[in-house]
Amino acid sequence: MTDALVNVTDLHSHYGLSHVLHGVSLDIKRGETVALMGRNGMGKTTLIKCLMGLVPATSGSIRFRGQDIKSLATHVLARRGIAYVPEGRGIFKNLSVKENLLLAARPGFEGRMEWTYDRVLDSFPRLKERLIYGGQQLSGGEQQMLSIGRALLTNPDLLILDEATEGLAPLIAQDIWSIIGIVKRSGISTLIVDKNFKALSKISNRSVVMVKGGVVFDDSPSKLIEQPKELKSWLGI
Repeated sequence: MTDALVNVTDLHSHYGLSHVLHGVSLDIKRGETVALMGRNGMGKTTLIKCLMGLVPATSGSIRFRGQDIKSLATHVLARRGIAYVPEGRGIFKNLSVKENLLLAARPGFEGRMEWTYDRVLDSFPRLKERLIYGGQQLSGGEQQMLSIGRALLTNPDLLILDEATEGLAPLIAQDIWSIIGIVKRSGISTLIVDKNFKALSKISNRSVVMVKGGVVFDDSPSKLIEQPKELKSWLGI
């Protein structure tokens, strides 16, 4: 057994007759932060949804802590230690900030409780000021903080962030990146999708680039920066 927490091997997935993922292979090590990049429509979100059991895989394998999880339901995966912050945040807008957080709070795999309600509020002081606010009263950045805080309260081994700072003002996005840095230092493995190449390169241990449903690059951010022609072709930068 390696130190990999997640092993994805030769993964294929379809939407009806449309073949979306073409033999994707990806490992995420324990405590590693991985940036998942690519233009729109290249399969990033489909890969994430396969990891979360939201989209079925046609073939291939997904292993988490060495166990096959490809056929498990989403709620079972959450109990196993995978937390998901989706694009659009997915908070309960009819509940208060406090209620959104407390409904998620529970021990993680093997009873770990590193992330408590008080620790989340200390890490997200803006939320601490808005505990009685309803989800619909929060700004986009505050909703994203709430969604991340709620995910952390499940004490996951793997945190998946889809479009981590999409549509946020630069100063608020900077706050989100600071929070992701705290999560990284806490030892949680993280898979992040975002369009901010510079921020991703600073925070991630590894960069993975997808093109047309397949992985075309999987190496350190510094190695990716050394390939300007590929960066322009793959990411448009």
